[in-house]
Amino acid sequence: MKPKPLKIGSVTIGGKRPVFILGPCVIESEKFVWRMARSIEKICAQEDVDLIFKASYDKANRTSVHSFRGVGVREGCEILSAIGCDLKISVTTDVHSPAEAEIAGGKIDMLQIPAFLCRQTDLLRAAAETGRAINVKKGQFLAPWDVKNIAEKLAAFGNEKFCFTERGTTFGYNNLIADMRSLHWMRKAGYRVIFDATHSVQRPGGAGDATSGNGELAPVLARAAIAAGCDGIFMEVHENPARALSDGPNQIPLKTLPKHLRMLKAIHAAVS
Repeated sequence: MKPKPLKIGSVTIGGKRPVFILGPCVIESEKFVWRMARSIEKICAQEDVDLIFKASYDKANRTSVHSFRGVGVREGCEILSAIGCDLKISVTTDVHSPAEAEIAGGKIDMLQIPAFLCRQTDLLRAAAETGRAINVKKGQFLAPWDVKNIAEKLAAFGNEKFCFTERGTTFGYNNLIADMRSLHWMRKAGYRVIFDATHSVQRPGGAGDATSGNGELAPVLARAAIAAGCDGIFMEVHENPARALSDGPNQIPLKTLPKHLRMLKAIHAAVS
């Protein structure tokens, strides 16, 4: 079953062009996230790709209590909303509770449900009731066909404007594996599917008090996902991953983004 297109602002998930959800892991500061948004928007305009800008206002599941989390829901959503209005792009961020979903729903174009929370019924209900588009990260513990139950919840709550994001499956301790079959099975079931290249190369808790990863492999997996027929790519991008306050080992250096977008566009054109 071919998924129905989902229009979010000027972009369409499940249309003829792949969508790119790009941005830094977390809002490190207002100045930082504006700088990243302007740079990424400019690159995407030059490369003629469809962009949804992402950044988290709170990293609620950091490994250590001492890790940087973010600026908070109200300030973060205000910043992202201003970015979207000023640059005329759609924005997305993750929500962690029904109260956050209600706040973000007034400002943000697409709400993201974190993988660890993808079966939380109250959170799904709150997100659905905002009327916003919803991107559900498939839990590392779920099989591809298990997302049917999440889809049924969202539909029951009156919102069918959703997609799923594959972000790897737990594979032993401190490791994930990206199964490209998952993209095929979820799309065959009629769902719009994004592939999260950067979180799929994480090694959760792999650094002891922090998550490590293999960021150089993210573009490799992104290429495979585009060839497998997903509707878009999610990649976290940072101007200097080595100095990132969250998930540095997995983020794509900003300076390499143009070449990756050109390659992914070429693969999509070849398989379409």
